Amino acid sequence: MATMYGQQESIYNLIPQEEVKQEKQARYTSKFRGNVKVEEKTKKTSSKTMGPAKVELKKPEEFHKKHSKEPQLPPKTKFSYPDEETKRPAVPKRDEKPLMGLKSNKNFVNTNAVENIMSVPKKPAANFVDTVNGATHPLTPSGLMPKYVKKKGYGEVPTYLQQRNEEVQRAQEEYDEYIKEHYRRGAMKCLTEEERKAIMDGLKKNWEEIHHQYQGLSVVTDTAPKKARKERMEAEMKQLERDIELLEKHKVIYISNH
Repeated sequence: MATMYGQQESIYNLIPQEEVKQEKQARYTSKFRGNVKVEEKTKKTSSKTMGPAKVELKKPEEFHKKHSKEPQLPPKTKFSYPDEETKRPAVPKRDEKPLMGLKSNKNFVNTNAVENIMSVPKKPAANFVDTVNGATHPLTPSGLMPKYVKKKGYGEVPTYLQQRNEEVQRAQEEYDEYIKEHYRRGAMKCLTEEERKAIMDGLKKNWEEIHHQYQGLSVVTDTAPKKARKERMEAEMKQLERDIELLEKHKVIYISNH
């Protein structure tokens, strides 16, 4: 029968066994143990306070005096200007009478006043401000001033434009000569001012009539004939407007006889 610890019964368990004692490890001993014992035996009662009981005091001459640690200034010396030798003589005192040279009858007060009155005032410098605090900078090198207007040849027509204008003028003259030649041959007829004005009045009258009919159309174009009639009237009015604009724009109009 097994015991509660799981061991089985055996006859060998009845034999008394020799008790084996475990040897303890050697106890740790510090190498400073001897020094500690010596220090413990020495007397320390004289220094149990904050430092030695008796301290040698300083002599009265060794104590710090007032302003003893302040930096010492060098001894005072007489000051002299580096240009004292070349300096102008002092202004004469009130009781001194300096030697007078040439005497002038010029009234310097009036002369200075006249010069200031007749002088041209100085022109203020051109500056610009770029910050809230008012930092000013010169305007000329900033790029904000148009310097190109001072260039040589500014405002002159370039050479290529002059050549182009000459070509356009030459082409217009050739075209005018061609028109005059056809007009002399009778192939073209020039409208007079009365004829041009009569044609323009007729076109405007036709436009007003069509516009009056256009205003009378129904708002709803729900059938194909209504839609076609409205589109036809709009096309006729646009064509009349283009013809009127052409007659108003050109004063001289040629008509071919063919």
